Amino acid sequence: AMGLIVMPYSRVGIATEVRSEEHYLYYALMMLCLAGLLGILVTGDAFNLFVFLEVSSLATYVLIAMGRDRRALVAAYQYLLMGTIGATLYVIGVGLLYLETGTLNLADMATRLVEVGDSRGVLAALAFITVGISLKIALFPLHLWLPNAYAYAPSPVSAFLAATATKVSIYVLMRYFFTIFGATEVFDARATGAILLGLSLAAMFVPAVVAIFQHDMKRLLAYSSVSQIGYITLGISLDSVEGLMASAMHLFNHALTKGGLFLVLGGVVLRCGGAGFDRLAGLGQTMPVAAFAMVVGGLSLIGVPGTAGFISKWYLVSAAMHEGQWWLVGAVLASSLLAVIYVWRFVEVAYFRAPPADHPAPGEAPLSMFIPALAMIAGCVYFGIDATWSSEVAMRVAEVLMYNPGVGQ
Repeated sequence: AMGLIVMPYSRVGIATEVRSEEHYLYYALMMLCLAGLLGILVTGDAFNLFVFLEVSSLATYVLIAMGRDRRALVAAYQYLLMGTIGATLYVIGVGLLYLETGTLNLADMATRLVEVGDSRGVLAALAFITVGISLKIALFPLHLWLPNAYAYAPSPVSAFLAATATKVSIYVLMRYFFTIFGATEVFDARATGAILLGLSLAAMFVPAVVAIFQHDMKRLLAYSSVSQIGYITLGISLDSVEGLMASAMHLFNHALTKGGLFLVLGGVVLRCGGAGFDRLAGLGQTMPVAAFAMVVGGLSLIGVPGTAGFISKWYLVSAAMHEGQWWLVGAVLASSLLAVIYVWRFVEVAYFRAPPADHPAPGEAPLSMFIPALAMIAGCVYFGIDATWSSEVAMRVAEVLMYNPGVGQ
């Protein structure tokens, strides 16, 4: 679905952000990245999963480097280094699992791991795969590649990656934790849950504080993404159906929200010539609909009732209370207050500052960019009012992961 939205959006969206002679390469790489991500979702083989992960990653590195800012090349190189380390750790883990089980088929692997038990090879594989995929999802403190990658990539690429790349990697992590190794092996017999809980809390707070001090909207949204990933992994760390449901809900809702915000911001960048706060000053006057859409997306990041973000945070709080972790409710609320601050920074710039002297004439982005962006922001409101479908799907996902190990491989 995100591919269907981003591809028509890109026709105008890359006009000023990607060199004209590279447009054909952009579309080819976007399709390659999409193919890799879809392959990750459907494959039943551990090594093929690695191949598809690298196909999508290699395409992503080049897409990020296409940004006109010279820093885009540095950002792509940083992502290349950390992504390669993550992929290497993952494939080492897969190799260890193959030595222990004699198969790369994920369904067979899950069955044979029950027979193998707690061997050193299995525990080492769990560690390698967890750290490797954590690099891919940008789990704090392994997130250093993400802010620059999102900030300097072309806006359609930032939107696509924010909505898909890290989310697919989270799916891989959940798949290994619950359907391959099993929740008992990962959480009950190990300190994995406590470690993941600690990292999730750090992710919820530290990047949110850093986001407050940013002066570029794309970097602000990038650090916000690292913070929001913390909510998803927090639900996973609870090791319960309710927690997994909250994680699946927030995965979907954050993809919708952050993808929409980056798409809206792409239109703003096209009109205003940049995403710095100096260029966004007075946006409420020059691009009132875009500014309002950004505010709505920001409210979803905060978790205001009537937005998709509220629904998933509500389920997360409910899951924490169900597990007796009442103090986590305060942590979620406190981190949401930090989101209020960084969203207010945009509101202050857009509505309480005068436009720069060279601001464009009042007007919105072209319709080919405007309609897809507003559709995603409207989705934030729709799924904040009627979450029946998303909650049912999330519950089904959670039940399959918790109660049917090995299913779906």
